[in-house]
Amino acid sequence: MIPQTLDKITTLEEQRFLLPGHYTWEEFEKLEALTADAPGLRITYLDGCVEFMTLGEQHEMLKKVIAILLEAYFFEKGINFIPVGSATRRAKKKGASFEPDESYYLGEKKENPDLAIEVNITSGSINKLEKYKRFNITEVWFWENNQISVYHLTNDNYEQIAHSQLLPDLDINLLVRCVLMPSIIEARTEFIKGIRQ
Repeated sequence: MIPQTLDKITTLEEQRFLLPGHYTWEEFEKLEALTADAPGLRITYLDGCVEFMTLGEQHEMLKKVIAILLEAYFFEKGINFIPVGSATRRAKKKGASFEPDESYYLGEKKENPDLAIEVNITSGSINKLEKYKRFNITEVWFWENNQISVYHLTNDNYEQIAHSQLLPDLDINLLVRCVLMPSIIEARTEFIKGIRQ
């Protein structure tokens, strides 16, 4: 009989690291190519700044639960949507490349998604809203400190608002409460019950 050992399974926490210095688009592309095979690593570029981020289990769980509940809302309310997840938004002429955690076209496909969601466990150092503004994404939601902050693009600037203008009937507090529930089944049940009232 051959003795078997169990490897201890570990999960990484979310970490962010701003690379010192200023980088051209071409240098950024080289960094991207060097890190292309690194699992769970995300790279963001904005005006010469490069930020690396590892995706921890808590980050991935939160973004997935938010997506599950939000998509349940779309189905329940009969809102046509196209989920595009963390599809990369990048343009040399805009000086930006990044991946939201979740993103959606509402109604039909356009040049860029209407809604982007970003989960922040640790604070980032790159201007969070500037990168979205360059792609005219109408609304950006940030999950930070167990709450959702909603920003709506108005007159070329983001304004923090209490309720989504894209989804005016959505109770953000209900969404947050359900995201924080320990059981996804109970969270979905409570969420559906809440939006039907």
